[in-house]
Amino acid sequence: MSRIELTDITKRWGGYYAVEHLNLKIEDNAFVTLLGPSGCGKTTTLRMIAGLETPTEGRITIDGVPVFDSAQGLNIPPNTRRVGFLFQNYALWPNMTVYQNIAFGLSNINEAGLSVTEAGEVVRTNPSEATGPARKLTKEEIKRVVDRVSAIVKIGQFLDRYPSELSGGQQQRVAIARTLAPSPRVLFMDEPLSNLDAKLRLEMRSELQRLHLSTGSTFVYVTHDQMEAMTLATKICLIDNGRLQQYDEPLTVYNRPKNLFVADFVGNPAVNFIEATGTQGAGGLVDLTIFDKVRASFKPEGGLLLSDWARDNARDEEEEALRFKEIASRAGYVEKTNKDVPFPYHIAMVDDPGTRRREPKEDDFVLGVRPEFVHISDDGAIEGEVFSAMPTGMETTVRIRVGNYLLTSVMFGGLIYKIGQKVRLSFTGNNVMLFSRVNGKLITEGSLDIRS
Repeated sequence: MSRIELTDITKRWGGYYAVEHLNLKIEDNAFVTLLGPSGCGKTTTLRMIAGLETPTEGRITIDGVPVFDSAQGLNIPPNTRRVGFLFQNYALWPNMTVYQNIAFGLSNINEAGLSVTEAGEVVRTNPSEATGPARKLTKEEIKRVVDRVSAIVKIGQFLDRYPSELSGGQQQRVAIARTLAPSPRVLFMDEPLSNLDAKLRLEMRSELQRLHLSTGSTFVYVTHDQMEAMTLATKICLIDNGRLQQYDEPLTVYNRPKNLFVADFVGNPAVNFIEATGTQGAGGLVDLTIFDKVRASFKPEGGLLLSDWARDNARDEEEEALRFKEIASRAGYVEKTNKDVPFPYHIAMVDDPGTRRREPKEDDFVLGVRPEFVHISDDGAIEGEVFSAMPTGMETTVRIRVGNYLLTSVMFGGLIYKIGQKVRLSFTGNNVMLFSRVNGKLITEGSLDIRS
């Protein structure tokens, strides 16, 4: 079992909070990606779990055993946490063969209760139950381990070569094998594919998926590339300014983002944001005005009443305020200097007037429409003009001008559009997202119909 639990973990330098009161549960055999923009706190979180960084406060457990607890003054060193760390830089010894690079760490292990199975897996007795003197692995045991991990990452034929004789992808496999050799309970990876070209990155993503299944280990992976997070993870942990924004399965993060920041950060091409103003009628439909003058009707999922959402949101915000009031009352509390600010969502326009947005009201919303739900057809309800078209073979990304606004559409198939071409579009499906402009939170999903 390799279950990891973070309770109220904080890391700050003075008043700067790199990670702020983070609560996170990573299940056994999960593949979790820590995702977010540069400086958001994802690498700091990874290093704190591994023991390479000391939290300011909080508690971390691995397999139910505390490895850090600020209240008890407990901080287990990283070499006894049985975790593996794969960095962005391969850091292979250039004067050693592939075999020697993989075996290097194994030859330095000196523990009681240490053994190697016939299959080549390193087994350790629980430290509290280990008996007898400390021992090192024999050459035969090390060979069994190296043979096992080199077969997992498919580099068995390169064991006699030096790193300079390998490609970038092969060197990365050697680094992975070296990390796997001591049989770590958890494997941490800090942007390990960022030095590879685009084609090789795609290949290595596939290899990492296969590796996760074959090892049965818990993987924690840091990246700022949302495509890597979507394709690799069983769960995405999205962080911004040190605070957890959403922790869910990839498709949930994509289809039901909790706020405007999450919706904007995940998805390529990026989501379309459309400002809207309106009210909900007696029939449950929300009558909206979009693009300054276009009339539309939004049908909420499950017939949600906006008044019910507002009541529940007010209760949640009150509970959150009480929680932070309790945190602020603790001894040694330091006020956060890197303040949280409302996400500055972007409305794509041909000519940005640069006017300052007014203070939002209860009837102000933001619609989020993924490009695949902006459909171009002859019977579309809105007239537009092709602003740009980028065909890739199986799909074409089209930017459409509607008045002074721009919408991005993805059309599948070998379709050709010319710049300046008149088109008509509509919004398909039930996946249009309705956000509150007051606090940026997702209210619900639904369908959007344009009134003629």
